[in-house]
Amino acid sequence: MPSSIRNSLGWILEAFESDSTYIHKRMFGSDAAYLDGLLCLVVADRDAPWNGLLVCTSQDRHAALVDEMPALQPHPVLGKWLYVPQDDPEFEAIAKRITALVLARDPRVGVEPKPRRRGSKSAPSKK
Repeated sequence: MPSSIRNSLGWILEAFESDSTYIHKRMFGSDAAYLDGLLCLVVADRDAPWNGLLVCTSQDRHAALVDEMPALQPHPVLGKWLYVPQDDPEFEAIAKRITALVLARDPRVGVEPKPRRRGSKSAPSKK
């Protein structure tokens, strides 16, 4: 596990380490996995509802993933993504299945990250 990951769920991201396109970033005080430039997963080991696996996907793809893995549900805060809490009995199996889908480049998983907005200190103020 990379030394930058100090998350009890970091084992989920280990599967991506041999992928040349894998990038790890911190997000929401958690750990995010990017493959091929797409934001795919966020693993969070904080207090609920930030304690589990967030699957980065668009809402039009939710039904297909939930049909396959009913424990996945829209995240209570970030409803655009699916989520399974760490205390769900199927958590480990779902984490492994989702990881396999990401590695297989399943089109249901992964979103284009929004570009970071830079501070506009140099922009003239409107008066």
